[in-house]
Amino acid sequence: MGTIQALDYKVTKPNAAQVAMQHIAATRAGAWFFARTLDHVDRALLRLTGGQVTLPGVVAGLPVLTVTTTGARTGRRRPAPLLGVPAGDDIAVLGTSFGQPRTPAWYHNMRAHPEVELTYRDKTVKAIAREAAEEERRVIWDRARTIYPGYQAYAGRIKNRQIHIMILGTGEPP
Repeated sequence: MGTIQALDYKVTKPNAAQVAMQHIAATRAGAWFFARTLDHVDRALLRLTGGQVTLPGVVAGLPVLTVTTTGARTGRRRPAPLLGVPAGDDIAVLGTSFGQPRTPAWYHNMRAHPEVELTYRDKTVKAIAREAAEEERRVIWDRARTIYPGYQAYAGRIKNRQIHIMILGTGEPP
């Protein structure tokens, strides 16, 4: 059983207001704002609602899950609310960091410690993170842009680094 089925993970079609919010979030100003605030708001919302509600889920119609990694340097558990993209039976996450210049910390954590925990609504599963192969990257990237068109804007602003794509599956670590 893949992570999608284990979590009952679903991608739904956003309504018109949610699509408008996606366009705002994709702008340079929107991405800057959300890069600095969304993580804090989502953590509070997830805590208050027992893992049921995220801000992007409500206002932008985006399916966000919590990916808990182990800190590469600290060894501490690090939860990160991330947009998941179906990748076969598993879920992929993209390291766009809202189009910011730095690679997100969760990527470095997954590289150091590929064992992660995924939580979506009321379900939690353990998974193994691995970097997507080149042929997988293209398919996942195309799918990601259909779920959230803002990824294309983020990619246009990222100049000096690769956008890492990690697949979170139930297999053995590489």
